[in-house]
Amino acid sequence: MILSVGNTAPTFKLFSSEKSEVSLSDYKGKNVLILFFPLAFTGVCTTELCTMRDNYSKYEKLNAEIIGISVDSLFTLEKFKVENNLNFTLLSDFNKEVSMAYGCLYEDFVLGMKGVSKRSAFVIDGNGIIQYAEVLDNAGELPDFDAITKVLESLN
Repeated sequence: MILSVGNTAPTFKLFSSEKSEVSLSDYKGKNVLILFFPLAFTGVCTTELCTMRDNYSKYEKLNAEIIGISVDSLFTLEKFKVENNLNFTLLSDFNKEVSMAYGCLYEDFVLGMKGVSKRSAFVIDGNGIIQYAEVLDNAGELPDFDAITKVLESLN
């Protein structure tokens, strides 16, 4: 399924790196920036999430909560979060259901891996409507952070 601007965001419940269950509905009334990323501890994923860490206050001022989602286990994500001092929620989509629902799952990835999240960005407004959707086929690219910022600014 391909999601686009104006669609209702698929709901989900996943476990965080802190081993607590997190639901999209927990963020009702807030803007949410969901970043799907292929794999923790890889170069581009580390760059992407550390960029979010370093710009966290900017997103906070835009009334946006940041959520990172990958198919890594919550134990891997816990170590990744600690080692990179990440200051936002990381969720494990180990069963790949949410990545599939958002249309951002590689069937085949590098080194014979199957079922890895595509690097993707979704801005969801406080009513659960997608206001920005970007799914990248090339895992070496980063989302368009300037476009994301403009969308979040327009929501405030």
